[in-house]
Amino acid sequence: MSYRFSPESESRLNKLLEMFPDKRSVILPGLYLLQRELGYVDREGMEALAEKIGSPISLAQVYGVATFYTLYNKKPVGKFHIQICGTSSCYMRGNDKIEKHLCSKLGIELGETTPDKKFTLEEVECLGACGYAPMVQINDAYYENLTFEKMDQILKDLN
Repeated sequence: MSYRFSPESESRLNKLLEMFPDKRSVILPGLYLLQRELGYVDREGMEALAEKIGSPISLAQVYGVATFYTLYNKKPVGKFHIQICGTSSCYMRGNDKIEKHLCSKLGIELGETTPDKKFTLEEVECLGACGYAPMVQINDAYYENLTFEKMDQILKDLN
């Protein structure tokens, strides 16, 4: 195993292991800690997490959780990870237009990262804000009721 958690994440992980008698409950927050450190979850990090949680949790179980949820990045993403909801209710409110606008503005397609590694743009399933569409999630923040002008201002503020 070559990945090592930072002292802060190691401490938090130890607290989680004490809090949850069922070790499966530590997989989700453990993956989140890993992603906060690296920006994504990789095999080495998942191996380290499985080893840290210990028996009966295996790498296969950690990998299964990491690949099931879209909130875990399986590859590096830009400094600003823009996730645009692709469900039908958001589509009806114009997310497709916001998506095209973002692709044009950033000069990338869905699933790509800008050459300067600043922005990654992805379409994801429901972000749970249907009443506020069109919307995007950028890192941990939601931006709702978007227009082209609002989106341009958000991008400008991130720069």
